[in-house]
Amino acid sequence: MKLYHLAIALLATATLAIAAPEVGKPAPAFTLTDSNGKSHSLSDFEGKFVVLEWVNFGCPFVKKFYDSGEMQKLQEKHTGSDVVWLSICSSAEGKQGFHTPEELQAKLERVGYNGSGYLLDSDGAVGKAYEARTTPEMFVIDPKGVLVYKGAIDDKPTPNAEDIADAKNYVDAAITEAKAGSPVTKAETKSYGCSVKY
Repeated sequence: MKLYHLAIALLATATLAIAAPEVGKPAPAFTLTDSNGKSHSLSDFEGKFVVLEWVNFGCPFVKKFYDSGEMQKLQEKHTGSDVVWLSICSSAEGKQGFHTPEELQAKLERVGYNGSGYLLDSDGAVGKAYEARTTPEMFVIDPKGVLVYKGAIDDKPTPNAEDIADAKNYVDAAITEAKAGSPVTKAETKSYGCSVKY
């Protein structure tokens, strides 16, 4: 019985050690490998803004942005101005969205991916550290490593591409405001989309 209580205590301690990401506080550190086999750590990008995009190409809400080309436009717009854009797939092997590195290379070429790197998180450790629940779900980190935005990509929680034109893009606004040295007006929103396939 004592061992049982010790295990519970250790579990509680481990849970407390992984704090939920909070706007205004340092973003959780991570290291992941991209689709080319190259390792990327958040600390590698100190001094730059970093966008994290949780992605699953099988999700209709992700297709909304990639099939229309809107995600690629946003990636291109911001990666040209001291912003690193990392897409993270936390789909477990055998689940929707999981691809081998070889499959991914072909897929990224087909969609015209313009981000800085597509990172593989098949064990879900980084997704869980960030408490990523949906695809897409977005995080913006400032050059000091502080989280300045987390939540939805925009204010139209539908899978319909025609809704993009009238939407308020929270990520675009957050990057623009933060780069101008202004507080992010809408720093936290409720994400929408498909569940992350842990």
